[in-house]
Amino acid sequence: MENTDKGDRVRIDIPDETDPDHQYHGDHGVVVNVLSDDAGVETGDSRDSRLYRIQLESGETIDVRWRDIRPPIQ
Repeated sequence: MENTDKGDRVRIDIPDETDPDHQYHGDHGVVVNVLSDDAGVETGDSRDSRLYRIQLESGETIDVRWRDIRPPIQ
């Protein structure tokens, strides 16, 4: 999900059952911070340089890339 910013409500979308973060698939939360790193240099996709810190409804906080978040289900 592109154009995501601090304060946005999102849904975690990690359908790959082999991914250790799959346990969060379908969970909802709020973007509490947007961090930057150099992952986009490695992948060739500048969107990968944004890391979204999400506070889940459970209270846990996880960091994910743009491809792992979707609009929330109302």
